[in-house]
Amino acid sequence: MTGYNNSSNGDVATSNSNHGNNGHNSGHKPAEYTAQEQHTEPLRSKMCSRDCCSGKSGSSKPGNACSDKKGKADTELVVPTPQSLLYPYEVIQEIADFIVKGSGMRPKVGIICGSGLGSLAEIIQNAKVFEYEKIPNFPVSTVEGHAGKLVVGTLEGVNVMAMQGRFHFYEGYPLAKCSMPVRVMKLCGVEYLFATNAAGGINPKFAVGDIMLMHDHVNMLGFAGNSPLQGPNDPRFGPRFPALVNSYNKDLINKAIEIGKSMGIESNMHVGVYSCLGGPTYETIAELKALRMMGVDAVGMSTVHEVITARHCDMKVFAFSLITNKCSTEYSDKKDEEANHDEVMAVAKNRQKACCELVSRLIAEIQKTL
Repeated sequence: MTGYNNSSNGDVATSNSNHGNNGHNSGHKPAEYTAQEQHTEPLRSKMCSRDCCSGKSGSSKPGNACSDKKGKADTELVVPTPQSLLYPYEVIQEIADFIVKGSGMRPKVGIICGSGLGSLAEIIQNAKVFEYEKIPNFPVSTVEGHAGKLVVGTLEGVNVMAMQGRFHFYEGYPLAKCSMPVRVMKLCGVEYLFATNAAGGINPKFAVGDIMLMHDHVNMLGFAGNSPLQGPNDPRFGPRFPALVNSYNKDLINKAIEIGKSMGIESNMHVGVYSCLGGPTYETIAELKALRMMGVDAVGMSTVHEVITARHCDMKVFAFSLITNKCSTEYSDKKDEEANHDEVMAVAKNRQKACCELVSRLIAEIQKTL
């Protein structure tokens, strides 16, 4: 692997350095140097600013940094800002300071509420609510079932913060922006991340309404070279090459299994592998078959990049999927076998009580160790 080089896109500024110079490093141009290269030589690579190509709207349309004050196109080659630089450490710190000052507390547990699971935040006591749009430099959620609020308070005697609404790749946000709130949580003082999601069950043993405790994941977006850690690494967050072998805390998984038994839902609780796809389309039959062959038990459109970011900054992670629909892996003309968002929301609403109790009781166990 090589580090980020902001002249790698196009290489029009430096391509002449590789044209047969017979091993010499002099500044003379070789005979093969063409007129077109002479014409393009003045072009220089330049990064957009953070506000240029990635505003709150998630738009990729170039902004003022890509043109001069008269509106004329810049003659320089513009290279999009690497994901890791969209929200530098100082900006994350400003957001965290705003939340800590506004809430008057430093949370130890961070919760990300999945689709239809916003009630997890409603059980928080002494709550201070921040609307996303009023938090400086914070994105906004655009999906039904995601309220777009950050709730800070106490739960089972533990200071917590919960996101009622996450950000998705399919909304137009880069992955670094989708998982940026995890870094905010870290700088607020969070040590444990609880990530929840609504997912489709690929494992034929899963039923609608079951809970799958995540013990591993398959990062399909990562297979395509997309990562929330893409770009230069800031060691204040974590190492350049974080290990993900033990991403999901085994002690928390085992404790959740014990809690599930005491709740009487052990037959509806599983441990499995989750995979995140880009969305917003649901999966094809062929894609689902391929995922199952890879050992995936449930599939969704979130969580993995949040977990990667959390582990990068050394947070302990617990995550579970609420199975809101069974994925069909056989071809059929039946319309009722197609996944839809209304079904997801309905199942999540029916299972809110069990999910809230599981989270509350697990946080109570954490409280004993703090």
